[in-house]
Amino acid sequence: MTTTRSDPADVNSSRNDEAQASRNPFVAIGLFVRQVIAELRKVVVPTRKELAVYTLTVLLFVAVMIAFVFGVDALFSWLSRLTFAVPD
Repeated sequence: MTTTRSDPADVNSSRNDEAQASRNPFVAIGLFVRQVIAELRKVVVPTRKELAVYTLTVLLFVAVMIAFVFGVDALFSWLSRLTFAVPD
């Protein structure tokens, strides 16, 4: 198994960049924008089929949770009416 280690000079240069960015707000904003763009390049857009599957999964999960909360609410409502003898 081969492992690669980063050069200590690279670590120091990134620390220097961060130190300079903390002193100058415009440099900090520029660094932030560059980092955002770099992260956005990593984003993978789902295919139409994947999007449909994800959407259906979320909708089914939300429906199950609604049913669960409704059931628990109805149970506690029934128990409180039974406990406090509230007429229907």
